[in-house]
Amino acid sequence: MGMFFTEGGFGMYPTLVFGFALVATAVLSIPQPHRRWLTFVFGALTFASGVLGTSMGLINTMRYVAKAPVTEQLPISAVGIAESMNNMVLSMILLIIALLISAVAAFKHAPAAQKA
Repeated sequence: MGMFFTEGGFGMYPTLVFGFALVATAVLSIPQPHRRWLTFVFGALTFASGVLGTSMGLINTMRYVAKAPVTEQLPISAVGIAESMNNMVLSMILLIIALLISAVAAFKHAPAAQKA
């Protein structure tokens, strides 16, 4: 787990930036629910960034595996795929945190009849 960010490669940086913006907008939407659209935008960016980083990692892994000796292709593929998935894991962690915060915001602004 200590190498999580390093193993994920460059794709981790935009995912982290968009994810922090997502969490910040989710927190800011608690007192101002009319800004929820911004949370949706950063949520989509975080998810797309995670998918893009994962895809780039898988492409690079397959390029390297094609040049590796046949006896080493399976172990290299396994490590490369595992490292590539770190991008998706980071985006999912940040999305879940933001969704939990958004759920609190939605509950706070729900009419009193729906809370009971």
